[in-house]
Amino acid sequence: MKYSDIDFNNKTVLITGGAGFIGSNLAFYFQENYPNCKVVIFDKFRTEERFSNGNLKSFGHFKNLIGFKGEVISGDINNKDDLRRLEDFRFDYIFHQAAISDTTVQDQKIMIDTNLNAFKDLLDIAVAMKAGMIYASSGAVYGKLPAPHTVGKEAPANIYGFSKLMMDNLAYDYMKKVDIPIVGLRYFNVYGPREYFKEKTASMVLQFGLQILKGENPRLFEGSDKIKRDFVFVEDIIQANIKACNPKKSGVYNAATGNARSFKDIVDILCDKLDIHPKYEYIPNPYVKQYQFFTEADIEPTKEFLGYEPRFTLEEGIKADIPYIRKIFEEEIL
Repeated sequence: MKYSDIDFNNKTVLITGGAGFIGSNLAFYFQENYPNCKVVIFDKFRTEERFSNGNLKSFGHFKNLIGFKGEVISGDINNKDDLRRLEDFRFDYIFHQAAISDTTVQDQKIMIDTNLNAFKDLLDIAVAMKAGMIYASSGAVYGKLPAPHTVGKEAPANIYGFSKLMMDNLAYDYMKKVDIPIVGLRYFNVYGPREYFKEKTASMVLQFGLQILKGENPRLFEGSDKIKRDFVFVEDIIQANIKACNPKKSGVYNAATGNARSFKDIVDILCDKLDIHPKYEYIPNPYVKQYQFFTEADIEPTKEFLGYEPRFTLEEGIKADIPYIRKIFEEEIL
């Protein structure tokens, strides 16, 4: 489905982090809808390097791009020599998805270097090429503030959320000085196809789905019927990115559904769609002090200035995600 009146055929598009979850979905959106759009993917790609928390430093995986016909460049956004390779192109739009997206990383320097400082380099590339800049911000900027979460009221609780808020501040500064569209999208809890290679940081939709298919009892925190998040299907995130190419006004906007649902809802829906009905296990929540118990985005400005309208309820999103969950189970787990 096309989400914009813009004809991206004969345009050149850069997707940083294009071998990751959202970046790869964007790449295939263009390939399927605009066969004459030149798509360039720039991704660090997965190595065996891990942070001190045990999680991978890069989630980019070639399997997310099987079937992709565009150009692929292995590069690190922190490496200025790698970024110079992008000067061989003339981009019309830059979709900046590359980041450290692991909210449990404690290394403040690498988080700021990667998420903030490299973003400035990419903004300068966008300005030089007069390319629209659409970038991934995060709902993590709101920390534990009460919902509804509204742009302009932020209180990040970790270095990841802080780095994304500083990205937004930098973007606002550029918006005042340059005449190109710049849009930051604050993603909430995104789930959907091509997220498996995020390992432990993959959504609970995928993790619960795989638990159920493996014959395990899904493990929920006590009180999970009251722990709610704004879960958003990746196809709606793609819609937001595409709509952001032609905004009524550059700015920072929430990308979500505006409708919080519980973790128990996820398991209930998965069991219904998979037609598997295990016993639920409830365990104490070890993260009570730093835990977000309720997130829900204010998406009215997103609707007004981007023309965004979420298409997928949690039921519809999980139904659309089931073939991918089964595929991962059969190809990666069995």
